[in-house]
Amino acid sequence: MRPRHIALAVLVAAVWGLNFVLIHIGLQNFPPLLFCALRFAVVAVPAVFFVGPPRVAWRWVLAVGFVLGVVKFGLLFLGMHAGMPAGLSSLVLQGQAVFTALFAAVLLGERPGGQRLAGLAVAFAGIGLTAFDHGLGGPVGAFALVVLAAVAWGLSNVLTRKAAPPDALRWMVWVSAVPPLPLLGLSLLVEGPAADLKALREITPAGLGAIGYVGLVSTLFGFVAWSFLLRDYDAGAVAPYSLLVPVFGMSSAWLLLGERISPLAGCAALLVIAGIGITALRPGALSGAAAWRPRTRPLRSAAPAAARPARRG
Repeated sequence: MRPRHIALAVLVAAVWGLNFVLIHIGLQNFPPLLFCALRFAVVAVPAVFFVGPPRVAWRWVLAVGFVLGVVKFGLLFLGMHAGMPAGLSSLVLQGQAVFTALFAAVLLGERPGGQRLAGLAVAFAGIGLTAFDHGLGGPVGAFALVVLAAVAWGLSNVLTRKAAPPDALRWMVWVSAVPPLPLLGLSLLVEGPAADLKALREITPAGLGAIGYVGLVSTLFGFVAWSFLLRDYDAGAVAPYSLLVPVFGMSSAWLLLGERISPLAGCAALLVIAGIGITALRPGALSGAAAWRPRTRPLRSAAPAAARPARRG
């Protein structure tokens, strides 16, 4: 990859890692389901009126919008609101690589090779170590919600591969148009109209900044930039940079939120990153010149590279 494209890949990983800190800030200003609804509303409106139709069957837009937007992000925000630290959330969510491979095997008939199975086992061991470490001093229910969010992300990755959207920006905008109303309805039922109205009446600059960052910077900029890299380079060259997301996530949470990184959490992070790296990289990807040669045609799938078995706030 060219130096400026390497810099862009690192920047996207930093944006996605810092995203968890901004989610934490947003959850201090809004109920979690309302915050999630506002996050997607900022992405979808008014963009849906300008990008044109999604160019894939509506069933895929609705399915991915529900699984990714309502289920995955709803559970993530609820888990973090229930006490899951931002840094650990950025790490546990990378378990989506394990669940993506499992769903791909069941739904797409893909058979992972020995290298991928080994990588998934290492990553899963890291998640298990994180569960043990968090169970010593944190709410287990919050951890379980973030793990379920990773499961939903894995399913949405496989659904996105089936949809094969040709336009990443258009796809993301239309997928983001699905969650706001269901999430708002759930927020009214679960969190209550009084809590929602209070949060909107007392909205702060920090709350507005969190919505803008999570919606526009992390989602639109991050997703489009990552898709740009996948358009010109092999996934094996781009995917490893997604391993920096929990590094930036945990370090930014430590610096900005004062979250402690225990020795067990550090070991778990190394296991998860190593496992996903083994899974994502094909044999010889780091040394073979072909793996780093720019592509001559766009990739069909719009899913972030680290979210696919072959392989990304």
